[in-house]
Amino acid sequence: MMQPTTFEIASYAQYPSHHQAQSLSLAQQSLQLAWSDGHQSEFHYLWLRDNCPCSECVSTLTREQLFEICDVPLDLQPQQAQLQDGYLTILWEDGHRSRYHPGWLRAHCYAEAMRATRQWQAQSWDRDSIREALPEFDYAEVMEDDRALLDWLRLLRDWGISLLRQVDTTPGTLLKVANRISFIRETNFGTVFDVQAKPDANTAAYTNLRLPLHTDLPTRELQPGLQFLHCLANDAEGGESILVDGFRIAEHMREHYPDEFAALSSLPMEFHNKDRHSDYRFSAPALQLNRAGQVVEVRLANFLRGPLDLPADQVLRHYRAYRTFIALTREPVFQFFYRLSPGDLLVFDNRRVLHARRAFDLRQGRRHLQGCYVDRDELLSRIRVLERQG
Repeated sequence: MMQPTTFEIASYAQYPSHHQAQSLSLAQQSLQLAWSDGHQSEFHYLWLRDNCPCSECVSTLTREQLFEICDVPLDLQPQQAQLQDGYLTILWEDGHRSRYHPGWLRAHCYAEAMRATRQWQAQSWDRDSIREALPEFDYAEVMEDDRALLDWLRLLRDWGISLLRQVDTTPGTLLKVANRISFIRETNFGTVFDVQAKPDANTAAYTNLRLPLHTDLPTRELQPGLQFLHCLANDAEGGESILVDGFRIAEHMREHYPDEFAALSSLPMEFHNKDRHSDYRFSAPALQLNRAGQVVEVRLANFLRGPLDLPADQVLRHYRAYRTFIALTREPVFQFFYRLSPGDLLVFDNRRVLHARRAFDLRQGRRHLQGCYVDRDELLSRIRVLERQG
């Protein structure tokens, strides 16, 4: 016996109906809904058919799509369309029925005004603003309370940086925190890496030398998203952390140095990490933009640069732009200094926040941090799941 078709929202999220569709009109390729607040939505017939939420089109078990758009004609038309109890219902030419929740339709309206409201905006910062607003949370609360966890993750997403205090200094504790988000990204430096001076160092991070501002692993196709740095001991002289919001530097360049901004967001740089047992290389612009022109990733590490491979007429243009960016990161107004204390866990967006440290002297103490990575996708996924549970 065939199971009856059921209609539901084809996702796990809730879509409250703050506005009701009041009327609809049909055109050749699309229909238009007029809403109670005066907003107008256009939905193309192919888009509506492609997003039918019924159990014939979307698995009720996995919520994955079963329907394929190539199985209907390109000039698909509704036989009948009407508003019933606030829902949009459509009978298609082939006899298939679709029913759309008003809250879902409004949330996915692709009118330009609605698309703009769905664009995430980073909260960029400089030295003074992050001193005032650095998101700080208690370790125990984040570990025990999902509401505190959600608050922490939202602020980490928006500001790109946060600090957990009073974290147990037992080695490996940062794994428990990272697992509150998701699984950990393993690299050639391991799952957890110990940031301390080592006689056989394969990176400048494992020495007591000064580290210039950089993002980690720009040599990878996908740089790690979140970086965790947990302070276990820090009584050596020096070693202060320096952090700069790459998004703020990019904003400043876009406004004051437009050609240099254009160069860094279009001309690829070469990044090489040549170890005794591995050889990672990647080519990409220092600034990556999304389709709206927003900066969504910064990729920079002076000590991992390879020789430029650009057309001859672009080489000096690139160097001028690169020098401008680095000079701006050295401006005190953009630099946030922080000395990590035992029990501090600093978490930041490695594809946005450049970090550095001053040289330190081990003759009067020790400095031991543990670090790990969690990809940005995992952060965003965890936020969505926590939000729909709340």
